[in-house]
Amino acid sequence: MDNTVYLLGYKINTFDFESAVNYAKALSGQVVTINPEMISNPDIKNIINDAELVIPDGIGVQIGLKIMGYDVKRIAGIEFAHRMLEECAKTSQSAALIGAKADILEAAKKNIQNELPDLYITYCHDGYFQNDESILNDLKIRQPRLVLCALGSPKQEEFIFKAKKLMPETLFIGVGGSFDVWSGVVKRAPVIYQKLGLEWLYRTIKEPKRFKRIFPVLPLFVLKVLKEKFMPEGV
Repeated sequence: MDNTVYLLGYKINTFDFESAVNYAKALSGQVVTINPEMISNPDIKNIINDAELVIPDGIGVQIGLKIMGYDVKRIAGIEFAHRMLEECAKTSQSAALIGAKADILEAAKKNIQNELPDLYITYCHDGYFQNDESILNDLKIRQPRLVLCALGSPKQEEFIFKAKKLMPETLFIGVGGSFDVWSGVVKRAPVIYQKLGLEWLYRTIKEPKRFKRIFPVLPLFVLKVLKEKFMPEGV
């Protein structure tokens, strides 16, 4: 695919939002909404590079791409996943929701169905399961067109990597904390934060415990990109 670039060895597709949606409409397989934390995890590098679509979700990824000379707009994973639910509703195709706590999942499902009454949600399961095979078997029986997995990274990427081999007609998207937002339990950042790509900052202000997780990763990620740009290996 000629719109594929690599950042620190990780594949990223450079679609804008509408182009990514149009591409995904006819796509099966794995969609990764990549952020610096994923790029900092070498254990899932092969999974990401094998994905059928990798969209730059985190502002850090957009900054990294900019440093490397690529003018690529970020695509918020939560908005992309919601749009794909809308597309399923338009075409009477089914969807499945996997992840989060049971009460959050149920609230998210209810709110999604209230908003998209034509959407058929054929299967739901919370994220607290030990046996992947049982969930995979349930999905194989139902064969949804779209599966949204909110299991957190890297678990959701690993789960989807297994699932897509069993369900070649299904589109899988890792959606992180999206169910928390759709349930109403977590408020999404104000629009100004979204436009500036600073939702991570808003959530960190609201949840200070996230500080320790984000701030070692983001500066180190930028430093690695700068090193790749100005001190590439072999030079």
